Amino acid sequence: MAAALARRLSGLLRPLSLCARTSYISNPFSLTQAPSTFSTASGAISAPLRASLCQTPRCNILQRVSALVPSLSLQPCRSLTYWSLKKGKRKTVKSVTDRFMRLHCGLWIRRKAGYKKKLWKKMPARRKRLREIVFCNKTQSKLLDKMTTSFWKRRNWYLNDPYLRYHDRVNLKV
Repeated sequence: MAAALARRLSGLLRPLSLCARTSYISNPFSLTQAPSTFSTASGAISAPLRASLCQTPRCNILQRVSALVPSLSLQPCRSLTYWSLKKGKRKTVKSVTDRFMRLHCGLWIRRKAGYKKKLWKKMPARRKRLREIVFCNKTQSKLLDKMTTSFWKRRNWYLNDPYLRYHDRVNLKV
């Protein structure tokens, strides 16, 4: 893997081999070509095309390498609004409230990934495991707390709440 990446990077870093074949006027670092006479019209047309192919693109090294390593150019995005336009308040990320549930003790619970996808090809034991609800770890819980406002952190009392015994942390170690 490392060898293949090194080969690709070396190809990007060195100048194109076509550029080495072109003839330059007295300064080898200038980009102007030596004047030449053409015997045919097709030669006169194809010469500028070859010259434009020989010139290396004028972009920095990060732009040339980022095509091979996409993690260099992609930044993580939580779509969190720090200051709303109307009232200037922090806003909740709606996908967090749709996918997760916060217990009053500060833990977050979620469904397992893929619990409603392609159930026809999954075995019954796997379908049962996917129906389970799991806890998020400490790092995920802290991140989800940052993505929600205080409205979602208050205690709610629901009639026949199936999670009532999980809201208070008694003998539950994280």
